[in-house]
Parts: sequence; C-alpha cells; structure tokens
Amino acid sequence: MNKKVIAIGCLGIIVLFTVIVGFWMAGSYNSFVQSQEQAKTAFSNIDVILKRNQQNLNSLEQILRKVTTFNQETLENMVEARTKATQITIDPSNCTPQQMQEWNEAQGALTQALSRLMVVHEADYPELKGNEQFEKVMIELEGAVNRLSEARRKYNEAVQHYNVEIRTFPRNMIAGMFGFTQMYLYEAPQGTEENTTDFSGLNK
Repeated sequence: MNKKVIAIGCLGIIVLFTVIVGFWMAGSYNSFVQSQEQAKTAFSNIDVILKRNQQNLNSLEQILRKVTTFNQETLENMVEARTKATQITIDPSNCTPQQMQEWNEAQGALTQALSRLMVVHEADYPELKGNEQFEKVMIELEGAVNRLSEARRKYNEAVQHYNVEIRTFPRNMIAGMFGFTQMYLYEAPQGTEENTTDFSGLNK
C-alpha cells in the first residue's frame, strides 16, 4: 500500500514538474517572439524613413540637375550611393553579420555623399532662390536626420534587449531549441553617422 502511494506521489511530482517546465518553456518562447517582433517593428520604422528619404533624394536630384552650375560629380556620387543603398535589403531577424555590415556601409556611404551635397546655399546658386520645392525637400531631409537617429536608437535598444534574453542561461537553451538567433545592431561606419550630419545654414 505504501509503495503504491509513493509511486502515485512520484508520478504526481513528475507531472507537476513537467507542467511547470512546460509553462516556463512556453513563457520563454512567447517572450522571445515578443522581443524579436519589437525589434523587427523598430527596423521597419527605419525602413519607412529611408524609403521616404529616397523619394526626397529623387526630387532633389531632379532639382539640382537643372542647376547648370552645380557640381555634377558631387551629384553623381550621391546618385550612385543612393542606388547601391536601395539595392541592399536585409531581414534583421535572419541575416549574417556580413549582410548587416554591407547594409550599414551602404547607408553610411549614402550619408557621406549626401553630406557633401548638402553644402548647397541659395546664395551660391541663384537658380534655387525662391524655389519652394527645393526648400520643402531641404526641410524634409533635415527632419529625417533626427527621425532616423531616434529610430536607430530604438531599434538598437530593442535588439540589445532581445539578444540578452536569448543568451541568458538557462533560457538560451530554449532559444537554441526553437531557432532564435542573434540580431545585429544598426551601426553606421565610423565617420558617417547619420545623426552627425549638419543641415544648419541651409536655405540661408
């Protein structure tokens, strides 16, 4: 009789332990999914800003091509960098460090080219004076600098939170079982950080 009670007790303990582990695994999995989705959403916000920037750069290109005295080499460098930046797309939740680096470098090169182009002043190019479309594009690009800097910060914070979750013992074992892998930060190459671009003095 005592053996039967002990056996039932042991079985109950095993079942209870299994249930507890199951709930823990499910909770960990759901937490990983939530953190990963937050990081992906943050990256999509960056993508929205970059796509809007592409539209503004297209408009800027058309405006400056009409300015015959404008440095065409500077403009062509921006166009080339813009083309390369748009050709590279990534899924931040499923990419290699090399792919993220290539994406970072392409965005950084575009920022560099744009920075050189952004020394445009109406006083230097009378054709631009009073051009409402030019002024509107400049305002949009200036605002994009701040929006992109903030979006980049939020994305990197979300990625760091997610990476800590999937690498912390013992939850890292659950992450490995379900294929959750490290995500990578949005880091522009040294000297090309978006948020250092200075648009002050434009349209003066």
